[in-house]
This record gives sequence, C-alpha cells and structure tokens, in this order.
Amino acid sequence: MLEAREAVRRLKEYHPPLGGRVGLRLDFNENTVGCSPRVLERLRQLQFEHLARYPERESVERQIAAHLGVGCAGLLLTNGVDEAIHLVCETYLEPGDEVLIVVPTFSMYEIYAAATGAQAITIPAGPEFRYPTDEVLARISPRTRLIAVANPNNPTGAVVARSDLLRILRAAPDAAVLVDEAYFDFYGESLLAEAAGCPNLFVARTFSKAYGLAGLRIGVLVGSAAQMAMVRRVGSPYNVNAVALACLPEALADQDYVRQYVAEVRQGREQLEQELRSLKLRFWPSQANFVLMYIGERHDAFVRAMRERGILVRDRSRDPGCDGCVRISVGSKPQTERLIVALREAVRATVPNGVSA
Repeated sequence: MLEAREAVRRLKEYHPPLGGRVGLRLDFNENTVGCSPRVLERLRQLQFEHLARYPERESVERQIAAHLGVGCAGLLLTNGVDEAIHLVCETYLEPGDEVLIVVPTFSMYEIYAAATGAQAITIPAGPEFRYPTDEVLARISPRTRLIAVANPNNPTGAVVARSDLLRILRAAPDAAVLVDEAYFDFYGESLLAEAAGCPNLFVARTFSKAYGLAGLRIGVLVGSAAQMAMVRRVGSPYNVNAVALACLPEALADQDYVRQYVAEVRQGREQLEQELRSLKLRFWPSQANFVLMYIGERHDAFVRAMRERGILVRDRSRDPGCDGCVRISVGSKPQTERLIVALREAVRATVPNGVSA
C-alpha cells in the first residue's frame, strides 16, 4: 500500500477557513480596500497570449530589484511568502537537522521544516510576547540549520530589534536565518540592506498585505547571490503566474496608493488600541496591520458576536501562549469606525463584567 513519507504523516495540519467569509474581513490581515486602480486597469488589458504562454519573470525581477535596491542575482520572485519559506527549507534542511522557531508565530515555518524530516525546536516567547534572544542563542547547536523569524510577528505584532537579529546571524553562521518581513510596510524597519553581504541571511517580503495582491500570490525572497543560486535549483521556473507578473509593476508604480493605505492602517491601529484601553481589555502593542487582544474564556462567543455584526475576526486561542486571544486586522478609516462600534456592542454582549488576564 502506498504511504506518504513518515515526516509527512506526522505533520501538524493547518486549517485556515477557506469558505463562508461573508462580511468585513478583519480575520486574515488582508488589504481591506483592494489593490491600486492601476492593477485593475492592467487586468482589463490582458490578452489571450498572456495566458497562453509560459510566464516570463526576469524583466519584472529587474524592476523589483531596482525598487528594493538589491541586485537581481540575489532576488527571486515567489508564489507568496509561503513558497519562499518552502524553498529555503528544501534547500538547506535534511532529516535530523534542527530548526529554531519562537512561538507563537506563523505556522508554516514548522510545517515546511518538518516536511523535510528536520526537527522543529519551538521556544516560547518571553513575557508580553517579547522575542527571547538569549534563549535562541543558547539553543543554537551544530545541528541548527534554520532559524525563522517573523518581524513583525504574526499573531502578536511584536518585533525583534535589529541588533538582536544581527547577534543571531553572527552566532549561527552555518544556519539559514530567514527574516519574514511580510508586515514590513506597517513597521518600516528592515534587514534587507544586509542580505547581499551576509551569506546566511534571507529576507522575505509579500505583496499580499499593503499592496492588496493576496489573490495573485506573489512575494519575493532576497539573499546573497551565491545562496540564491542554490535556492533557484529547487524552485520551479514558472512558479509565479503570468497575471501576477503583469500586474505587479503597476502595483509597485502606485506608491501614493500604498502610502495612503498604510497611513490609514497605522492611524486605525492606534485608534483600535486606544479603544481597547477604554474598554479595559488587555492587548499587545502591534507594529503590523492587526492587534492581538485578550478576551478570555468567552472568546468563542465574542467571535460569533462580531460575525453577527458583519465583521470577521480571528480566534487565536490555539496558538501557544494565546489562550483566550482574538486577533483583529485593521483597515481603512471608515472600516475602523465601523469596527469600533461593533467591538463595543460585542464586548457588552459577551463580557459585560470585563476581562481579567
């Protein structure tokens, strides 16, 4: 009888909601107003030959490299950040290797790593979800081949100081250090400038969040030219589809649109955090386009109450250290105002006596 590899049979399963998401979607950290109108116009211009031929990505990669200020040899467009993670794991991990991951964080680091037969070493975040740099440094061993860091982190919105990331890079020269900057646009600090000269650093970015292209599945992985040559060996030459390649330059060209949306999200994030203070609800300050809050044992009822009011939020109680927590994405100014009205009502309906952490 045919069986999957043992590493695959033992994998944790990731089950995001894939249907029935009706209402204001503040559950997946997506762009809530959509992509630039320039992208929509480019879609209308596509002809049959764009879909009938295999996609050509080199010219788009040159444009992205120029925008990011990196060399083309050190850059690869990917099918979202998910594929970037997958490619790094496939390039550097073998059965018996160790991967260091601070939890809670994005689930796919552990899943892609474990699929290779490597062992995921999970390290709990520190108090208030702070990154435990000293604990990570203490766990580095000759078997450590990958350290994955989301910066800002999902689902907490916490960040790792640049100096701490550089300490980790220096302490683990034989390990790939993947810094996932999916939420960079809402934070503004990056390690991208270090990638070309640091042979064990990889930086991933996405165009799903601020740019509103989640449905097109396009991201980018940056590293040293020598290491990226190895990563390309395990990737498909046609991993990014032709529609995404046609639209990405237009999205990139409309920086005014991106800046305006990011500014609204940042303002909305502050507004949401202030409202949570007023409601005396515990939350963790975020540098991303979402806020993690603590509801307690009534978290299920709160999520349902928000859905009844036409707003989807994400229950994160199953994440390590997140029991009773709910994550709320932030959108435009009108959406944030609508969110706050619903939030007040849902809190009154489900936790009328307040929440104790």
